[in-house]
Amino acid sequence: MPVNYATPAADQLFPVAGVRLGVAEAEIRKKNRRDLTLVALDAGCTVAGVFTQNRFCAAPVQICRNHLAAGHEIRALVVNTGIANAGTGEPGRLAAQETCEAVGELLGISAGQVLPFSTGVILELLPVERIKAGLPAAFADLKADNWHAAAHGIMTTDTVAKAASRIVTVNGKKVTISGVSKGAGMIKPNMATMLGFLATDAGIAQSLLDRLVKEAADASFNCITVDGDTSTNDSYVMIATGQSGASFASESDSGWAEVKAAIIAVSVELAQAIVRDGEGATKFITVAVQGGQDIEECRKVGYAIGHSPLVKTAFFASDPNLGRILAAVGYAGITDLDVDGVKVWLDDVLVAEQGGRAAAYKEEDGARVMAQAEIIVRVDLGRGAAQAHVYTCDFSYDYVKINADYRS
Repeated sequence: MPVNYATPAADQLFPVAGVRLGVAEAEIRKKNRRDLTLVALDAGCTVAGVFTQNRFCAAPVQICRNHLAAGHEIRALVVNTGIANAGTGEPGRLAAQETCEAVGELLGISAGQVLPFSTGVILELLPVERIKAGLPAAFADLKADNWHAAAHGIMTTDTVAKAASRIVTVNGKKVTISGVSKGAGMIKPNMATMLGFLATDAGIAQSLLDRLVKEAADASFNCITVDGDTSTNDSYVMIATGQSGASFASESDSGWAEVKAAIIAVSVELAQAIVRDGEGATKFITVAVQGGQDIEECRKVGYAIGHSPLVKTAFFASDPNLGRILAAVGYAGITDLDVDGVKVWLDDVLVAEQGGRAAAYKEEDGARVMAQAEIIVRVDLGRGAAQAHVYTCDFSYDYVKINADYRS
């Protein structure tokens, strides 16, 4: 079960004018599950995305990058689960392109106006004929208020669907933001397997949206880790339809700060939901690192703690074996770190200072915090004013069971 997370009800996920979503069962890998999602966009939308840094990136990621770089007006997204279409070489690229062509024919647009996304098993060819056979049902299901169904349609090992919405009022106009994400394992920063899609009815200039999607990803999806594995398919895409009447061309425009903050908040909620539903997770852990010389070294420390199997298994056992945290700080890669200046807390409990155990620390206090479902690990490096957050979870027996049985 996810840690303190439940899928929002359908009526809590607000339609975004200019976006329609449809879901179908295409039997891509298994029967009786929603595994094909089609998103149709009205003309005039701006679209931007960030993608996995894995050099073995999947065929659909390659196609998405090409279509966005070509400057096509994007009019549709198509998402399949079950098969990742990664590690499939030229046949995989042809399959992704054929999927775009099928969507284009269905919607009366060009293949270059379609962005394809896949998630699931790597090194297996995409069953394009099943996708093509399922597309008419997804097309018939297109509705503006279908975010709840779409959140379910993009799941793989997720135990719950992940979605979020916000409405903000700026300059007398109501701006709606809705998004969905999927992911539970193979999650690591550098586009932590995850997919995320967010849409708003604000009008956002292309250059501004290109910057925003990177900034939002850095504050959200690039701050999460479940198991330290960077997927081949990670993608986060933003859509701005402009149909609210609120439009933004630069950072200085009135109301932009509020809209930007709301979009980043939705991104963070979607990213944290992935960690809360991490494969086998029983605890949600925030690693807050402060006192760094720059954000990058704060993130190094956060990732070192968040990736560590020894730290994560200790959290699962509620065992305050806190030397594991100190060890992770020490090998994070800050070569001139003065360990005597480092302080570590579990929530409000000071654990370590001056190079060792804090004089006031008591084992029972550490055990109390470790038993909680949500825990904050705070590290002060004592080197500067920079800070960063990383979100992670524990490692349980179920993580091994889920991944050992993934293809069965």
